Amino acid sequence: MRKLLVLALVGLVAQLVDGSLGMAYGLTSSTLLLVAGVAPAAASASVHLAEIGTTLAAGVAHWRFGNVDWRVVARIALPGAVGAFAGATFLSSISTEAAAPWMAAILFTLGAYLLVRFSRPLRASRAAGPLRARFLGPLGLVAGFVDATGGGGWGPVATPALLVSGRMEPRKVIGSVDTSEFVVAGAASAGFLIGLGTEGFLLPTVAALLIGGLIAAPIAAWLVRIVPAQLLGAVIGGVIVLTNARTLVRAGELPGGVQWTVYALLAAGWVAAVVLAVRALRRTRRARATVAAALADQPVADQHPLEQTVQTVADQPVAEQPVADQSTPAPLAPAPAQSIPTQPVPSAPAQPTQPTTDQPAAAPVAG
Repeated sequence: MRKLLVLALVGLVAQLVDGSLGMAYGLTSSTLLLVAGVAPAAASASVHLAEIGTTLAAGVAHWRFGNVDWRVVARIALPGAVGAFAGATFLSSISTEAAAPWMAAILFTLGAYLLVRFSRPLRASRAAGPLRARFLGPLGLVAGFVDATGGGGWGPVATPALLVSGRMEPRKVIGSVDTSEFVVAGAASAGFLIGLGTEGFLLPTVAALLIGGLIAAPIAAWLVRIVPAQLLGAVIGGVIVLTNARTLVRAGELPGGVQWTVYALLAAGWVAAVVLAVRALRRTRRARATVAAALADQPVADQHPLEQTVQTVADQPVAEQPVADQSTPAPLAPAPAQSIPTQPVPSAPAQPTQPTTDQPAAAPVAG
């Protein structure tokens, strides 16, 4: 029971990380399962079966928050499913002794990539136009194969590639990658089911991971808007590197002193990457604050002419605008005689005047 609670906590943390970064659910879960002594194929199969539920919940949550580009999902999910099925079939056909270093090497490489990727700010080129199928198709195929053979890798391969393209918002990249992973996880599970049978899935482990992931999925979809992904990615990358280095060191049969030296160097690199990530995050925030302050203090003379017009109209007091008096109509100005030809108007016959006796004559004015 205690082990299942730990696995549920692992699933919860892994889904929080995955929903915030768009990657690392499979990496985190598979790494911890390998440390616990689970066979590589069984670990990957169990993680992907659990991901069917977690990615479905994550996709619904991201869709409700408006983080999904369905055009990208459709073009990347189907090639990803093909690659995942092929990768699951390949991993199921090799022995556990050969699969363990292979899987650890993939996870170690992806963890190192996370360290490098999040230790410096992403410099994306803002290109115009939508992503094309000739880019999304091969990307999904490679990411799906790596994901199935390594127990994780769909997010670490697909998410950075879409971010670097500069054609999508970061939140939509994360939401689209998480949503498309539902199809990839289903195809990988089908491949493991054919290659390993039902005994290849550790159902209690699947249930624990699934419960933790379902709890974290809606929270992660909300956290993607506020969590500092730079720092989180560097921390998770270091955990993945150190845990999988243990398997590689044992497979290489290195002496004890050399092993501790390797661990110390990797730990120092991890600390350095976290420090660089914090500095990059602070520089980014300061730059954004400086730009915001400059825009707020920008004088009207330096603004765009349209902005000046809008600002002038907005700042003009209402009292300065003349308002016509509605009680007395303004006299109409006579039209120029040259512009409007006049027509003779027949005069009315004169009416005889009647003398009036009611009004006295005016008194003479003294000179």
